[in-house]
Parts: sequence; C-alpha cells; structure tokens
Amino acid sequence: MAMFEQSKMLAMFLVILAVLAPVAPKASAAKGSIAIYWGQNGNEGSLANACSNGTYKIIMLSFLNVFGGGQIPQLNLAGHCDPSSNGCVTLSSQIASCQSKGIQILLSLGGAVGNYTISSASDARSVARYLWNNFLGGRSSSRPLGSAVLDGIDFDIENGAIPDRYALLAQAIRDVSRGSSRRVLISAAPQCPFPDANLGSAIAKQGLFDYVYVQFYNNPPCQYDGSNTTRLLDSWKEWNSKTPNVKIFMGLPAAPAAAGSGFVPSQVLRSQVLPRIRSSPKYGGVMFWSVFFDRQTSYSQSIKASV
Repeated sequence: MAMFEQSKMLAMFLVILAVLAPVAPKASAAKGSIAIYWGQNGNEGSLANACSNGTYKIIMLSFLNVFGGGQIPQLNLAGHCDPSSNGCVTLSSQIASCQSKGIQILLSLGGAVGNYTISSASDARSVARYLWNNFLGGRSSSRPLGSAVLDGIDFDIENGAIPDRYALLAQAIRDVSRGSSRRVLISAAPQCPFPDANLGSAIAKQGLFDYVYVQFYNNPPCQYDGSNTTRLLDSWKEWNSKTPNVKIFMGLPAAPAAAGSGFVPSQVLRSQVLPRIRSSPKYGGVMFWSVFFDRQTSYSQSIKASV
C-alpha cells in the first residue's frame, strides 16, 4: 500500500512539473517570400530558368505598359518575345510549369516607361475586363500569353497617376473576378515616401491589395544611406503601421547597378534589417528588381535562409 501511495505521489509530482515547466517557443512557421520582377532584359534568361532556381515565390511579368484611355493595351517583355506577332504565347507552358512549383505569376502594369492611365470609372471597368479575359480566368481569342491563367495583377504605377482611379481599377478587378474558384491576387509597388503619390489612397482602401512591395530605393529620405539603416527602418515602420491588412515586402535593388541609390549589402540586410522587420504580422518578405541583376549577384540566394 505504501509503495502504491509513493508511486501515486510521484506521478502527481511529474504532472505538476509538466504543467509548470516553461514552454519552449515554437520556431516560426511563417517565413517570408522572395518576389522579383522578370521581363525587362532579354539577357536575364527564360522565365522557366527563373522558376528553377528554388528562390523566388512570386514573379511579376513586366510590363503591360500601354492601357487605359481607349488605347489598345500593349505588353512589353523587352527582348523575350514579340506580342504583336503572338510570339509570347510560348510563355504559356513556362508559366504553367512555374505555377506547378508553387510560384505565383502576376502581370505587372505600368513601369517607368509607358503610356498608361485610368481616365474614369468606366475606363477602369474596361481595363479590368480586358485583364480578366486576356490574362486571368476569362476567355478571349487573342490572349497574349496563350492559355496560361495568371495568379494576379501588380500595379507598378510610376507616371502621373490619380490614386483614386487605380483604386477603381483594383475594385473592378475584384468585381469582374467575383465567383472565380480562386482569388485573384492584386499587388502594388509604391515608392517609399508615404503616402505614395501614385497609389497612396488606393493602397489605403481595405481589402483591395494582397501584397505591397515598397520600393526602398531611388528615394534618399527613406532608404539605406550606405552606412545607416535608420531612415530605411523608420520608413518601414510607417508603412507597417499605416497600411491596411496586407503583406508588406521590403523592395530593394538586387545589385548596385539596378538602381540609382538605395542598394543594401546582403550582410547588412541579414544582420541589421530583417531581424527588425520579420516579427510584424504584415511582413511578407523581400522584393527585388530584377531577375537580370539577381543573376549577376546571387543576392536572393545569399539571403534566402534569412527571409
């Protein structure tokens, strides 16, 4: 009987220890992703090659740089293919292969050079229908990328926009894709001065955008200055605190030559920046411009484990 009581007391003691013992923190299951732009340099390799390096999770095809205002939309993939002769339909199988690897493929609108606008609510609906029928889940006899169904649309609007009208476009894309079996992703790539002059009020609207790739370069007041991360991190905090519930990416050049200013050495990003921003629930990862420059520096590979 005494032996039984001792065993019972020992068992109870072990249960109490298990309850009171400190719980080791779980390793974070949520890691950031690396997003990147492809399409503006014929020497950057094929889309299939970009998707085979095991680093990128989101790739933006850049750019559809003519649209709106009654214009016939035009795709510009630099030296990769000629859409005017249906030369870009060959990308369809590459896109499908990328998607089979779990990589999201988006079409980027705008860019630094182009002729694009949204002139009215009616224009926004017209452009949204074009995007839906020619690149997303709709149907058209003249799909520039063939039968591939892209995962979404990216707004890299850099020329004289009226932000509210791009909010209309984003909403029109949401409306035209309603009922689709999968959500159409919508992302934006604003400049780091807050709010962005071209997309600020659009990004501020709850529920329109999924990802925001803030370009922390070519903007000295809110980028790395070559020796100090204060301005960069302060700007990140502002975007993080003032942007609705989206995933925010730190947008950076993948090489010094990829931008006029704002390049962050990989060791600085790993040791001084990423540890400070990864804890945010809104943290999405890192965005790079572009595949061409990343191939030269292998920047994405050098930070992959830290993202």
